[in-house]
Order: sequence, then C-alpha cells, then structure tokens
Amino acid sequence: MIQCFAFAVPQLGKANLAFNGSKPAYPRNPPSIFLHLHGHDADASGSGISYRRRRKIAPIQRFQNPKFRSSSSDNNNTTSQSQSSNSKVVFWSAVTLVLAVGNRVMYKLALVPMKDYPFFLAQLNTFGYVVIYFTILYIRHRAGIVTDEMMRLPKWRFAVIGMLEALGVVAGMYSAAMLPGPAIPILNQTFLLWQLGFSALLLGRRYSWNKIAGCLLVAAGVVTAIASGSESGQMLSGVGLLWPIMMVVSSAFQAGATIIKEYVFIDAVTHLKGKLLDIFVVNSFGSGFQALFVLLFLPFLSNLKGIPFHELPSYIKSGAGCFLNIGPSSSGCDGSPLMPLLYIVNNIAFNISILNLVKLSSAVVSSLAVVLSVPTTIYILSLPLPYLPEGVTLSPFFLFGSVILVLGLILYNVPQHSNSKHGSDLDIM
Repeated sequence: MIQCFAFAVPQLGKANLAFNGSKPAYPRNPPSIFLHLHGHDADASGSGISYRRRRKIAPIQRFQNPKFRSSSSDNNNTTSQSQSSNSKVVFWSAVTLVLAVGNRVMYKLALVPMKDYPFFLAQLNTFGYVVIYFTILYIRHRAGIVTDEMMRLPKWRFAVIGMLEALGVVAGMYSAAMLPGPAIPILNQTFLLWQLGFSALLLGRRYSWNKIAGCLLVAAGVVTAIASGSESGQMLSGVGLLWPIMMVVSSAFQAGATIIKEYVFIDAVTHLKGKLLDIFVVNSFGSGFQALFVLLFLPFLSNLKGIPFHELPSYIKSGAGCFLNIGPSSSGCDGSPLMPLLYIVNNIAFNISILNLVKLSSAVVSSLAVVLSVPTTIYILSLPLPYLPEGVTLSPFFLFGSVILVLGLILYNVPQHSNSKHGSDLDIM
C-alpha cells in the first residue's frame, strides 16, 4: 500500500522446470554451468537454452508456463503466447496508469472533507483493507481459486514485506513533517532507482543500457515537471541532510517490499508446480503484517502527527463522525462520505491492479506506470474540479518535464536485437 538498508532474502532455489519436446543434449558434468531461460530469444539451435559459466542460478525470468518450452516445433506457439503476454502487460499497464491517476486525484478530493482527519483516513485504509482483502481471499479459497498449497506458502516473507512497508510509512511520515512540500515527490523518485538496484541484487536481473537510461530520463522528467514554478535551488535551504536522507530511505523500504513481492511470485512457481500464485494471497498476508507493524508503531505515529496517544480514541471517534458526515464533528465535512468512499474503492482497485502488473511483468514496469501518472495528475489537479473550483496555471517547465518523461518511456521500450546475452523480462511499458 501507498512509492540505505539491508535485509536478507534467501537465494532462489533450483526451479523444477519441465520441458516439452525432445530433450536437449546437456554437456557432461558441467561444473559451474547454469540454465538460463529466455522468454523470446533462442540460441542457434532454436531451443532457447544457453549455458554460461557462473556460480549461481540464473534469475527466473517470467513464469508463464508456455515460456518454458524448448522444442523447436513449439516456436510458433510460443511466439503467439509471448505476444499475448505482451498484450496483457500493455493492457494492465494502461489500467494501472488510469487507476494511479484516479487514486491521486481522489485522495486530494477526499481530503477536502477530511482535511482535519488525514491520519484517520490513512489508518482506515491500513486496517480496513485487511478485512476486505481477507474476505476476498476467503471467498476465492472456498471457490477453489486459491488452493491449499498457496495458503501453505512460507509466511515469513509476507512478514518481511509488511515490516518494510510499515517502516517506509514511519520514515516517510517523519521526514515529510520536516521537509517542504515540493521536495517530497521529487525525493520519492528515488523509488524507481532503488527498484533497479534491488532487482539486480536480489533477483539477479540485468538491464540493458536503454532500460537504465530510460528509467533515469523518466525520473528526471518527473522531477522537472514537479519542480516547475518552485525555487528548486532554495527548496531544501535551511533543511539538514537527515530529513532528505530519511525520505530517500523511506523509498528504499517501499522499493524493497515490491521486489520481495515479485520474488514471492517467481519462487511460488516451484512450490505450486507451475501454477501461478493468486495475487490476493500476497495482498492479504502482506497487508495483514503491515497492519500489525503499524499497530506497534501507532503510539509513535500519532504523536508524530500531533495527536497525543491518550487522545487517539476521541480523535478516531471524531474522524469517524466526519467520514460518515454525522454527529457534532461533521461540521465542514461536506462531501463525505462520497469522496472518501470513492477514494477507498479506487485505491483498492489500484492496489490489485499494480500487484497484478508485478505478477505479469516486473516491479520496475509497475513503477513506470505509476510514475507516468504524476504529471498527468498534476495537469488534472490544475483544472477546476468539484470541491476544488480554483484551477492553477502550469509553467512551461511542466510541459518540458512531461516530454522528457515520455522520451524516457520510449527509450525504455526500444527493442534490443541481441543474442542470448541479456536475461530479458516481459518489461514492456
């Protein structure tokens, strides 16, 4: 949920992959050779299998079953299935982009009636989603969509995910209280860079120059668009290094959580014998552990937001009254409960969509879809909206930054015609 530390993640175990067709001739007793599967690149024999001398197992690329075929007779079928997978990634990227824009806009509109209770709205999201996700998980388990094997997956990984997301919330809230507003979204763009680093470190992925340069251009474009009209050179004047560093570390926690989610999807294939893990297993247990850690940090978080812990019950009661627009605390809460409910519904759909995109492609692709929503959201919020009738004028730097962002996305998706040199993902955006 919504975006330098070390944590231990076990190395990927050997994948139990079955190949259709004739068995390839393996070299006898390869001392330090590993198997590398390519989604759409094949070697000279057309098998799609290459051998390299390294001492660790190659990262599992994508885990759709059709990709694990080595027979030359299946090439046409594999190509069509790869194109179908690419289409799914493009479709869900577009859905995630739309929902990301809606999520940011609806959050702004929800804070109009809930302007005095943003902390209540945040905790309603954190704990309310646990109930919603586990209810959906229970229904899908009863229907047989979620299997018992999925439910028996190791839970400590979800605990690590929840802990990292909770630490990201704490570090983000603490530093946001001390930083000027325009600096926060700019520093948050390090999220994408952290993901690239963690993806290479924990998943063993290697990115070609155009993907790295494309991500850097995307981040630069967002920073340019966000910083338009502000005195960028003086934005952090008078602010010590501790708070910007803490905001960057907050992004690292969140990025680490998303990479571990991607690892969970990949590793689950070996435990589920090729079947894909249902996203509500990850959403439910990840959200549950996040809520647990947030609950442990609640006294600290409430004091951080200027709410003494002994006054928290009365604050929650007043926040609930404003949310429902009833009682003495409903004064100035015009727009409730419609605006907050619309935000919650959109946010649930957004979280489901982005996790599904991680499952189909990678955490980096999902982040690019979310990053693209930033300038789009700024433009929409500059227009007159319900409960926000006063629009604003955008500077030319906003358009310039948006152009840089689009160029970065184009560069990221430039096809690389290479032999089996790069372990490519379905990284299409």
